[in-house]
Amino acid sequence: MPTEEEIRSLVRQVIEGLLDEGGPTPGDSAAGQLARHAEFPAGQAGHATIAIGADHGGYHLKQTLVAHLRERGYSVQDCGTSSTASVDYPDFAEAVARLVADGTCDWGIIVDGAGIGSCMVANKVPGIRAAMCYDISTARNSREHNHANVLTLGAGLIGENLARQIVDEWLATPFGPGRHKRRVDKIMEIEKKYRRET
Repeated sequence: MPTEEEIRSLVRQVIEGLLDEGGPTPGDSAAGQLARHAEFPAGQAGHATIAIGADHGGYHLKQTLVAHLRERGYSVQDCGTSSTASVDYPDFAEAVARLVADGTCDWGIIVDGAGIGSCMVANKVPGIRAAMCYDISTARNSREHNHANVLTLGAGLIGENLARQIVDEWLATPFGPGRHKRRVDKIMEIEKKYRRET
């Protein structure tokens, strides 16, 4: 059962979408928006699967987050690394992003030293909208406004407690309706325009 805070957040997002300058899109009833955006409320992970990966700089935080996610009921696919031995972050960032892009996993989380490099790599994979988040506000914004499907974190910038809070907020925040959908659609159109087949 969603908490009162989660319900209020959903209602606020629906109202913002309805009051947006463009108004709701056809068929976007408040009930439909609530149902569509309440996929996996906090604490009710259902069958959601999360791909997670890290380089050596993010290994310890990744291990903490794997345990945290499993405790919350998520299925976790760990893409490595499996130690603090030096590795290259692009390998693990791409592995996570591909699992999200091909639909194997619902969301992805990547941890490296700063979170920047992995974000850049993940965003090279078509269909990925990766966001580097460093606090609760950026986590919420990246999901609500930008429909992020991959979260990147910098283990050298944030501690374990904040990382868990960011992950929880990111997973609990639904994508907002109205203007946000229109803008994300434009992002995806730009991606299609510049995509080159290999």
